[in-house]
Amino acid sequence: MNALGRFGEDHAARWLQESGCTVLERGWRFGHGEIDLIILDGEDLAFVEVKTRSPDYLVRPAEAVGPAKRRKLIETALYYTMEHPEYSGYQPRFDVMEIVAQPADGSWSILEQAYWKGAFDVNGSL
Repeated sequence: MNALGRFGEDHAARWLQESGCTVLERGWRFGHGEIDLIILDGEDLAFVEVKTRSPDYLVRPAEAVGPAKRRKLIETALYYTMEHPEYSGYQPRFDVMEIVAQPADGSWSILEQAYWKGAFDVNGSL
């Protein structure tokens, strides 16, 4: 992961915690799949895909979460829930956080961010 991506995931984790969520996992992997953040948000177990880009990108960061990526996230989330039966009573949810940032004084400055709760469902539908 590059510095911009790491910055975006760090920012997303902090923002979600400040919003009252509990971050359970960061960068959870199974096979070839990875989930950026896994959080508890009330009664929901949310699987969060974080997309961070610089402002010169041609498409919005969230547009990179296409059908193939959604299928991979759903499959990886299934394995997570099988390995963690303690969360079987929680409603699964798939969220996307989009961050647009630019370099600033040796770090990054956020220009825009958006968070979509329930961006897609367990069937991959928007």
